[in-house]
Amino acid sequence: MSLNVTFADFSVDPPRLSNAKARQHQCDVAGSHVALHAGGTVELDFEVTDPEEIPEATLTITALVSRLGSSLGYAPIDVLLQGEVLAEELTVPGGGELPHDNVFAVPGHLLKPGTNTLEIRVSAKARSVLWLYRITLDPVHEQGRSERARAAEAARESIFAYDTERRAAHCKSSSWEPAPRLVFHIDRGEHSLPAQLSWRGEDGAESAISFQSSMSDFYGCHRAGDGTTYEYRGRRTGGQNGPQSIEHSPRLHRFRTEEGWGGGWHPSHDLRLLVDDGGALVERVAWRDQKGNSGVAVLRSASTGVEVTDVEASDEFGAAGETADNLLDDSPMKWLAGYDTAWVDFTLARPTVITSYSLMSANDFPGRDPRNWTLHGSHDGRHWTPLDSRTGETFAGRYQTRKFSLGSNTAAYRHYRLDVTRNSGATEVQLAHVHFAGAPADQAFTGYYQRFDEGPIGYRGTALPAPVPAALPAPGLAADLEAAAESLAATARTLSALAAQLRDH
Repeated sequence: MSLNVTFADFSVDPPRLSNAKARQHQCDVAGSHVALHAGGTVELDFEVTDPEEIPEATLTITALVSRLGSSLGYAPIDVLLQGEVLAEELTVPGGGELPHDNVFAVPGHLLKPGTNTLEIRVSAKARSVLWLYRITLDPVHEQGRSERARAAEAARESIFAYDTERRAAHCKSSSWEPAPRLVFHIDRGEHSLPAQLSWRGEDGAESAISFQSSMSDFYGCHRAGDGTTYEYRGRRTGGQNGPQSIEHSPRLHRFRTEEGWGGGWHPSHDLRLLVDDGGALVERVAWRDQKGNSGVAVLRSASTGVEVTDVEASDEFGAAGETADNLLDDSPMKWLAGYDTAWVDFTLARPTVITSYSLMSANDFPGRDPRNWTLHGSHDGRHWTPLDSRTGETFAGRYQTRKFSLGSNTAAYRHYRLDVTRNSGATEVQLAHVHFAGAPADQAFTGYYQRFDEGPIGYRGTALPAPVPAALPAPGLAADLEAAAESLAATARTLSALAAQLRDH
């Protein structure tokens, strides 16, 4: 090719570049884009082998102008190639939520053999900021080639993380508020970026979102388990550079799959699936990718019970039979502690990764309900690691069960402590039941899959075993290796001295 695939994708950090080197001046890296202030520039060097084969090229600059208070903002740009002006004082659309593609014709005579330099310069008169997302450049007869290559490369980085916000729907006075980080991963081995995603959690919460083609942003809606609806949006914080590893996350599902057609079931691509929005484990996921393929997976029971062999509390009302043991059975009896703070320790039959836990309020006195607490994990029952902290929690009624997810817990502990640091105003703390749930050993799903321009077919999967973590060195092994290394070094020094003596004689 006379002009190689050429793109600069600033929606990830560091930027993804092909046949290009980027330089920046008076710019800030903002995670999903580069922010150019007044007088700021981005220069892109790219290589051309034989410009005579290119009568014209298509340049696409994807950008957005930030708002200026209540106005749409103002940040005009100049676009230059080898110092020749392609566009001057161009006003890029601003004020919206999503970037725009600005397309330019590049005359072939401006291209030269070797290194070419494209410059995007924000006017010194700019009153707001230009957000630059990506640049692509293609021969006119191969329009879209670089964008397709960029999308294919991005699809290989299939772990996506977003900082998110929500605001109450149908409420003019509501404002955007920070929401839990969203991390998701869907991989069927087809290297296609998702276009839409929806999911439902075990607690009844549901979300549905749609992505920018660059995956830099999403917009959608969320309904909480209590039925409250929200607008929902997110900005990407990184691809696989976000979470360092999801391999041992209890939320990552690995399936051996089959497709149903022609009256039978046939092996298909393995499926890796993870959706973590900071809430409960998912029980249903649906998606459509940018190639037009779509699928749905309804998961079998996404959590399993955990066997607790012993329970111990900081205080309990033994005279009335309101002891910590009642937290483990299905009787109407409760646990009551005579103080406004209290803790309960649970010992499991074996070390277990806890993915969620449930608390049931007791029969009376809402002021005794826990309001602030932390769940800790421990290997030995003495040294504790905080796993989940809650503040300002309430129970809507008596004998109400509320479920809480531990999205980041990947360690298997044998001991768990519920430490209630504040109740709802009374002088005692009480609960009816505590239940723990762990990751399943035999996950499966059923659903459907539909390729672009084809009819839907059956789709099902059974769990693949999780990879075994690398074994930790045995205690004292490091010291033994260091001692062995020192012994070998001493031996080497002795042999070197002996060799020197032999040469002298």
